[in-house]
Amino acid sequence: MTHPLALVTDPHLLDEVLRLAAAADCPLSCVPDVPALRLAWHAAPLVVLDAAALPSCTAADLPRRPGVVVVHGGDPPWPLVVAVGACALLELPAESDTLVALLTDVRDGPPSTQGRVISVIGGRGGAGASVLATAIARESAAAGTETLLVDCDPLGGGLDLTLGAESTAGARWPSIHCTAGRVPMSSLRTALPTPSDGSGGGKAAARPRKAAPLSVLSCDRTASPPEPQAVTAVLDAARRSGCTVVCDLPRHPTPAATAALSRTDLTVLLVPAELRATAAATRVATHLRTTGTPAHLVVRGPSPSGLTPTAIASAIGLPLLTHMRP
Repeated sequence: MTHPLALVTDPHLLDEVLRLAAAADCPLSCVPDVPALRLAWHAAPLVVLDAAALPSCTAADLPRRPGVVVVHGGDPPWPLVVAVGACALLELPAESDTLVALLTDVRDGPPSTQGRVISVIGGRGGAGASVLATAIARESAAAGTETLLVDCDPLGGGLDLTLGAESTAGARWPSIHCTAGRVPMSSLRTALPTPSDGSGGGKAAARPRKAAPLSVLSCDRTASPPEPQAVTAVLDAARRSGCTVVCDLPRHPTPAATAALSRTDLTVLLVPAELRATAAATRVATHLRTTGTPAHLVVRGPSPSGLTPTAIASAIGLPLLTHMRP
């Protein structure tokens, strides 16, 4: 059984639970009594009970199981909640977001692996951070991992242009609004542009391995910044579904960039092998330290003045991840 199971006898609570299940895009199987509940008690991924159903559930001596949620409208019967082994007790509608989150997790299903987030920041303007972020995302998708490329730089012109997907239909940041709760990854997959070959074209698409989908959430040409709550919700949704997320972040601290950094597993600071770029990147690295963000350095050479990647890393004070040509 893949759908959550519900025994909710209070008609007002039942209407609320059904409304929240629809909001989570999660089908819900409702049963009329405890005998029907017992038939699917172990198979359901989540069981929702209301306080009025608890006496009959405890009297039937149903075995303990994880994933039992009790909803109520106020003044819950605590001894019965404990007796049924509930993992969550939610007052509706005050705690509706929590129930939506639980139903959304069931709807998306358990990921085979936990997703990871990589953020790329340029040490100076024109360092090539957007190109590197796009290249990482294309390589990830070409290697068979579902990937989401996220543009957090409203002044960058739009990563859809970098991918060659500016004419591809789909949502951009101005149409993504998430003030609270969770976003189903299934909704993002449907809404966002996905280049037809899964990698944005080019050599990566011609490789013999099977490419995974690559979606892009880009800023548009209006310079409207992403909302930090929306960035958090999108990254959390992708991480829960097992996606690799690659974020292109601006050098200057913005609320959206700070939200992305708080969810990032690996932060990459890209620095051209130049004296002025090293000085500029030192300021960016100092800001990252103040936010508690551990970062690694990627040096893009060759250096016109003979600066070595090791010397640049020493001057900036960050560990050197790798060095590369343009």
